[in-house]
Amino acid sequence: MGYEIGMNLSDVVSDQSIPSTQMVSATQMAYSAIRQMIVMGDLPPGKKLKIESIKELLQTGASPVREALSLLTSDQLVERIDQRGFRCAPVSAQNFAEILKLRCALEDMALRQSLANADDAWEERLVLAHHRLTRMETQSGNQFEAVHKAFHMTLLENCASPILMRYCSQLYDLNVRYRYLAGHALGYDQRDVNGEHRNILTAAIARDVEKSAQTLLQHYQKTGAFLTRTGLLPAV
Repeated sequence: MGYEIGMNLSDVVSDQSIPSTQMVSATQMAYSAIRQMIVMGDLPPGKKLKIESIKELLQTGASPVREALSLLTSDQLVERIDQRGFRCAPVSAQNFAEILKLRCALEDMALRQSLANADDAWEERLVLAHHRLTRMETQSGNQFEAVHKAFHMTLLENCASPILMRYCSQLYDLNVRYRYLAGHALGYDQRDVNGEHRNILTAAIARDVEKSAQTLLQHYQKTGAFLTRTGLLPAV
């Protein structure tokens, strides 16, 4: 999926931290739009990000684009090139391995805390998030990613640790780039992702901590195993 010149920024702003009902600044809109394009692979790893080109694409000013790119360096989705501007962060086997290791460790911690605090209200939110996901699982793009991330974050949100949730959210976004790389490869669609999500939900609402952790981590590790097996990632 690509974005056309002259697109409306509101069409790509799906970051849940930015309320859609409120007026947001040009910098926030540029940040969300560029971030979405990087995460979903429309701006590929290593691509040089020219401020003038992005300004025209987003129909905004150069300053919001420059500020947005600076913010995205903190998210590790953009790299600053000394005296030469910005580029999308590259991908590598080592980088993915680190993301996967951290994601498994932190989400295991968050999941266990979330289940320890489990209540009916959280369960209802989780079931609803999964229902919305199942309605979108045959689709792709911004809307799917919004409901997919919502399901995974709802699973963890009862951990009552905002800092931990922030790290989990950032690692999710870093991992999505690799998932799209795997998803574009022959044979990845043979994986039963829908079934994996159902198994995660079933274990969670049963309050089975060990089964929940096992199914969640296996869900993540399958992407890593596929990328390793196919050799899609550069060594450095």
